[in-house]
Amino acid sequence: QVQLAESGGGLVQAGASLRLSCEASGRNFRGTAMGWFRQAPGKELNFIASISGSGGNSYYADSVKGRFTISRDNDKNTVYLQMNDLKPEDTAVYYCARLRAGQSLYSTDFDFYDSRGQGTQVTVSS
Repeated sequence: QVQLAESGGGLVQAGASLRLSCEASGRNFRGTAMGWFRQAPGKELNFIASISGSGGNSYYADSVKGRFTISRDNDKNTVYLQMNDLKPEDTAVYYCARLRAGQSLYSTDFDFYDSRGQGTQVTVSS
């Protein structure tokens, strides 16, 4: 069982940047693909990005491509989400999650993930 803890959210103005962190506990972090999701008030949970266990491959939702970058430091058991040029529509609670074994890195449905953390709030003002 893995436990995930997100941090790094906050209140920023449009155009600003934030870096979110997700620290994982448990074994075999290096071999586990991870992803980021977000949920705006009253809306469903949406996929943002995923990264392979080695960090060599990643995949992004069209809505964040070119603005957000997912990365990881396996020595620190941590996955990051660098968010640049933030927009008011990026306001949401952001979650990291572990991709289930055997699932594709291109899976965007949360049903293919597990072990979601408690989330971190990102609020972008216009």
